[in-house]
Amino acid sequence: MKRIGLDATDIRILVAVQRHGQISKSRLAEIVNISATPCWVRLDRLKGAGFIRGYHADIALDRICDFTQVTVTVSLLQHRKSDFDRFEAFVHSRHEITECIATGGGMDYILRTVCVNLTAFGALMQTMLDAELGVGRYMTYIATRTVKSALPDLARLAAGQGR
Repeated sequence: MKRIGLDATDIRILVAVQRHGQISKSRLAEIVNISATPCWVRLDRLKGAGFIRGYHADIALDRICDFTQVTVTVSLLQHRKSDFDRFEAFVHSRHEITECIATGGGMDYILRTVCVNLTAFGALMQTMLDAELGVGRYMTYIATRTVKSALPDLARLAAGQGR
């Protein structure tokens, strides 16, 4: 896939949208320090090119309900494309699995799950095993508290800075 060149103003727009979500045209232009119309044209171009996938709110879930968050590492028995496809289709079908990362190395996937309680999590895992997805091994890690949850520093990454 060909990468579209981004200049410093594009990066500032993306950083502002990452931090503030959907904001008014005038506020975005003010943050980015360009006039509103060119700012909005650039934003539309960035959206059209697929740089912005959507807008999300950071909800304080713990203020709404009790829940259990478990991270699961999964290793499949076989590593054919069909095995990965079958497992990933299962992942997409389960609302309790909120994030799935395919990895290289000792484990094939890292899952982040959010369930009502441990019983519901156990049922999810049993459903996964009953589905005969070729899971060879899995390890679970119950989250006790969130130490850090942050978005990547877009400006530093785009500039190629390590720290």
